[in-house]
Amino acid sequence: MQRFLNKLKGNEPVIGYVYIVLGCAIGGAAYPLFLVPNGIAPGGLTGVATVLNYLFGAPVGLTSMLLNVPLFLMGYKLLGSGFAFRSLIATVLFSLFIDLFKFPPLTDDVLLAAVYGAIMLGVGLGLILRGGATTGGSDMIAKLVNHRLPFVTVGLVIMLVDCLVIVLAAFTMSTRAALYSLICIFVSAKVIDLVLAGMGSAKMCFVVSGESEKICSRIMEEMERGVTILPAIGGYTGRETQALISVVDQKEVVTLKRIVRETDKRAFMFITDTHETLGEGFHSLEEKD
Repeated sequence: MQRFLNKLKGNEPVIGYVYIVLGCAIGGAAYPLFLVPNGIAPGGLTGVATVLNYLFGAPVGLTSMLLNVPLFLMGYKLLGSGFAFRSLIATVLFSLFIDLFKFPPLTDDVLLAAVYGAIMLGVGLGLILRGGATTGGSDMIAKLVNHRLPFVTVGLVIMLVDCLVIVLAAFTMSTRAALYSLICIFVSAKVIDLVLAGMGSAKMCFVVSGESEKICSRIMEEMERGVTILPAIGGYTGRETQALISVVDQKEVVTLKRIVRETDKRAFMFITDTHETLGEGFHSLEEKD
């Protein structure tokens, strides 16, 4: 197993397809396990396909794949043949998994089905997007918009577009089903953003102190963590000082706070989350797509 993982390192195309296959399997399994048995339309063209399954018994996977053809033509023209080819593979696999997986539903509680189905679906779609593809539908539209407007998150676009499916579900299934579908769309969008941005537990710590040199030295010696020193000017006092930035693991925050407290009790410090931390001491840049 380790030899296989070592071969994957640095081979981005292969890693991308691993993401795609794994994402399709996880996302596809969400439909028989949670969504379809409980009448939850999770947005996008698969949501439309779920509504058609409810009305006419049409296979969700096959119907979704047929509805995606126009979007693939758009994706081919706007994002190139490579992206369209990967997305075609993802859509076919995703559709096949939905129809071929015959898992019995895990719950008949619609709320639990909406939440856990959304988590599985979000993880699956997030992995597919990390692999450089989409499964068509709203995530294809989101990928196209994000390509043109990088500051607009993929999850937000998916949520806005998929809300249109809620209206369809409300008229064809029930208002109750539409409300649960809205919960599913919201949760899956958040999970997609988490998967794309990373779920690292690292913390970014900012320290402003008159004893910045001592604090910096102790962080490097006692914690073996790097520190960035920035010149700073106090807005109230107008005095020049230094601000320290250090990214540490979550469990190391207590140690860093102790160092700051012991060195300068008058120091100013604040801590923020980091979505993804790459570089020495954390994940290698070469291992990320």
